[in-house]
Amino acid sequence: MAATKSKTIKPLADYVLIEPVEKETTTPSGIVIPDTVKEKPQEGRVVAVGPGRLNEKGERVTMEVKVKDVVMYKKWGGTEIKVEGKDILLVKEEDILAIVK
Repeated sequence: MAATKSKTIKPLADYVLIEPVEKETTTPSGIVIPDTVKEKPQEGRVVAVGPGRLNEKGERVTMEVKVKDVVMYKKWGGTEIKVEGKDILLVKEEDILAIVK
């Protein structure tokens, strides 16, 4: 669960809360990339996971990701929410492409 001072957000089913990780804003040669040109981050840290979806038999399918995993997700997947001033992304597990090791 993602905890904040005022509330706790617990994803349901196969939803995952991800805190996007911002990439470097300066190139190796020292050129600063302005905010208007930056791409949306596609990598983030998992802060909360739901219990998993139910299959056709009513059995719980366990999640492949866990809290603190760094993941890559679809560029336009999920719903952006703001919690205590931080941007958090709520995505379905199927929108997560990979776990970064």
